[in-house]
Amino acid sequence: MAQREALKELQTRLAARLQEAKVQNQAVASWLAVQVGGQHFLMPLAQSGEIFPWAGVQTVPYTQPWFLGVANLRGTLTGVVDLGGLLGVARPRSEQALLESSLLTLNAALEVNAALLVDRLVGLRGAQMFVASESPGKDAPAYFGSTYLDAHGERWQELNLQALSQDSAFLGIGV
Repeated sequence: MAQREALKELQTRLAARLQEAKVQNQAVASWLAVQVGGQHFLMPLAQSGEIFPWAGVQTVPYTQPWFLGVANLRGTLTGVVDLGGLLGVARPRSEQALLESSLLTLNAALEVNAALLVDRLVGLRGAQMFVASESPGKDAPAYFGSTYLDAHGERWQELNLQALSQDSAFLGIGV
């Protein structure tokens, strides 16, 4: 219950910060920053949906190991994808680590009823928070956007959730 309240508070703070930035005509954050498997990722806000605490997930047989199953999120059955497993950066999680993780749904406009399991929500990021960027390598998945470098030397990989939602590997959950 406390985690649910903390997520509600985070969502309220994020919405307030976005509204404040719009009112003050400041640069608005472009991404939701998350950690997965010890790596940093940027999810475009326009492609992101709601944030939920880890919920009971019903496994589905004969699916990829990264497809965790389905969860009831606001009365809708939603497919849950372990983003770290899909990207090949998964680390073993204890039950406590799962309780501290979050489910990030894809925006309804993408027309894919899915949520991504992320280890940690970091907050909002805008382009002004980075000192350099580079284009994805030629071997990078189609859903990888630019890689950004912050002032602390941390690398942040942008994930295009629209491209991810149309990727054949993402859609091919069956084994």
